[in-house]
Formats: sequence, structure tokens, C-alpha cells
Amino acid sequence: MALLQVALDLINAHRAIQIAKEAIEGGADWLEAGTPLIKAEGMDIIRQLKKLGKKVVADMKTIDVGVIEAEMAAKAGADVICILGLASDKTIKEVVKAARRYGMEVMVDLMGVNEVEKRAKELEEMGIDYICIHVAIDEQMVGKKPFEYLERVKKVTSLPIAVAGGINASSAGEAVSKGASIVIVGGAIIKAENVREATRLIKKAMEGRKIETEEFKKYGEEEIHKAFSKVSTCNICDAMHNRGAMRGLHPIIRGIHMVGRAVTVKTMDGDWAKAVEAIDEAKEGDVLVIQAGEGRQAVWGELATLSAARKGIAGVVIDGAVRDVQIIEQIGLPVFAKKIVAEAGEPKGYGEIGCEIVCGGQRVRKGDWIIGDDNGVVVVPKEDAQEIANRAINVMERENRIREEIRRGSTLSKVLNLKKWEVSR
Repeated sequence: MALLQVALDLINAHRAIQIAKEAIEGGADWLEAGTPLIKAEGMDIIRQLKKLGKKVVADMKTIDVGVIEAEMAAKAGADVICILGLASDKTIKEVVKAARRYGMEVMVDLMGVNEVEKRAKELEEMGIDYICIHVAIDEQMVGKKPFEYLERVKKVTSLPIAVAGGINASSAGEAVSKGASIVIVGGAIIKAENVREATRLIKKAMEGRKIETEEFKKYGEEEIHKAFSKVSTCNICDAMHNRGAMRGLHPIIRGIHMVGRAVTVKTMDGDWAKAVEAIDEAKEGDVLVIQAGEGRQAVWGELATLSAARKGIAGVVIDGAVRDVQIIEQIGLPVFAKKIVAEAGEPKGYGEIGCEIVCGGQRVRKGDWIIGDDNGVVVVPKEDAQEIANRAINVMERENRIREEIRRGSTLSKVLNLKKWEVSR
């Protein structure tokens, strides 16, 4: 029977211990002190996890000074040390020697290794105990999965193989069926509001039960739209490191969520011809994004909104002025604008549709993703959409877990242990 290893990739010991306890109640077999956790809390976190009565893996990601790091992990109570396959043969052999002296096992992570079959055979000859097939979190965000590598390595080694990289209840069973002896799960457990239940479902999946969960990893158009529909503009801004937010634009209607591809329009203040003509060029589900000058006169109003709504346009974003807002509210089409005025301009026809524009201080091109809600509007470059959608969902899930911890009686500052991370003045 395959084992479930829970990767505690957190940065605060109190959260890691609480999540570990809940994961054990759900059926976790091994506990992993993740690399961020060891860097944040030092070797003492291994000692704390060891007290919970489960086998502890120290994910040191060692690539140099192997003996020293192996001794550190062993003396702290680690049962397994995880090092990098990119390390030199000499370093790996020294880790194996040190581990044998202290009764500890060695797992080698093949993350970043190009010739995985060749390296796996070499590692087995060096005397390691486990091989780990691992797709790093940043690679997961662009849709990579570990199963192809798992099948390749399984053919060339008799060692037990651990597999990690975005595994959840939907894919844990597949990992076992493809030959994994150890299934390593991080985010799907440590970000769950109910860690115990999330762990239990993954264990059931590993036993062969089919578990359906929402999974956004390798996206097509529909999946990207669905992912952006799940998250807020705040989640997306966090995922983009505070890039992408349009400044000075506000929703005409509250309580809406707008998602679609940009059809861009550049026009002059008050010249509403191109803005209206763009309705005809847009497809159902698109968002019109209009650069319209200072906004002394409106380039958008009731009749344009009605036309856009009947066409199936997802929304309108105007770096300029809008009018007839009371009717726009009745129609219900998401509209964001810089200004509200009563006066309309004239349809002179200056400008262009489909060109690169600047809206709310952000560059927007035709086909970029536009997301809007009560907090404002963000633009996601089309070539980054899959990664940003994954990262935004990751942000949302992490916040869900923090929210649950606050509901249990903690506070935000205590959950995040803010004082620990404050810079001394």
C-alpha cells in the first residue's frame, strides 16, 4: 500500500504543527518538514514534528556540505533526509554515509534533472533509499505534472519512488496506479479549510476510489475563464505581485464579476463612434476596453449598453466618461468608468479598434484577459493567463485556510506570527 506524505510547506511552526495533527487524524503516514518551514524555523521544527509519532522527512534540498546537513537532520530526529539529485556524486555519497551512521534514510529529489532515467540508476548504485519525482511549484503554475517522469523512472529502478507536484484527491489514485510508493501532497492538504477531511479523501483516492475535485492546471479557453470566475481581482493582484490593477476606474453596478478577453478601442474625448462600432466587432463574452481621454464628455451610455448586452458582451471598461448610469444599472451589464457626466460627445470616428491602448495606467492588448469586480479591474497578459489563474487560485486557497484559523478563535496577526517577521529598528 502506498504511503501519504504531507508536505508542510509553511513558514510558522504553530500552523505547521496544528495542520500536521489534523492531517494525522485524516490518515497521513509521513510528515515532511518542508524547505520553507526548515528555513524559517530551523531544525527545531523537526524535533516538534517527531513528537507527533510519525515518520519525519526533512526536505533539506541539500546540494553541498552533505555531511553537515545530514548530521543536523539526523540529530534533530529526522527519519529521512531529502537532498537534490543535482548535487555532485561526492556530496550524495557523503550524505549516504552520514545517514547510515545515524540510522537515517536518504531520499533524492530529481527536480531539475534532465536525464532522469540515467540519474536514477546512478543514485541507486550509490545506495540511496528513495527517489522523488518532483515538479516544482513554479512549474506547476504553467501546467507541468510529474506522472510522465514517474513512469519513465519506474522502468529503470527497483527503489521506492515518491511523487510530488500538484497532487490532489483527483490525481492521487493515478500516482499510485503509475507506480508511486509514496504520494507527497502539500497544497491540497495544508490549504484546505478542513485538513482532516482533505487528507481522508486523498487516502481514499490512493486506495482506488475515484474522487472528483476541481483542478486548474492545464488550461484551455474555457478553463481559464472558469478559473478567473472563481477568484477576486484582489487574488489576481496578489498573484501578479501587485501588477495589473487599473487605477481610477470604478464599477457602475455593485455585486458583479466580469471576465472576458479584451477588445480594445482608442478614441478621443467624447467621440463615441469607435466605442459603439466595437460592439459589432466583439464576440459574445468579450470585454470592451476603451481609452477615451480626459472624460469631459461621455463616450458610452444607455443605448450603447443595451446594444452590448444584447450582443452578449461580458462588460465594458472606459478610461473616460459614461452617462445614463441609472439605466445601465437596470440593464445590469458590468460597466467600469473613470467619470460619470451628463454630456455626450459626437460620433466623429477618430481612433482605432484592436490596437494597443493604455487604460487605467495599464497596457492592454486585444486578447488580454480582463477581470472586474467591486474592487476594480485588472488586466492579465494573454501569454501569462494560465500561470496567473493558477497562482490566483493558490492565493485564494491559502486565504481560505487562514480564514478558517481565524474563525477558530485566532487573529490574523497571530496566524501569520507577524511580530516574528518584523524588521528590528
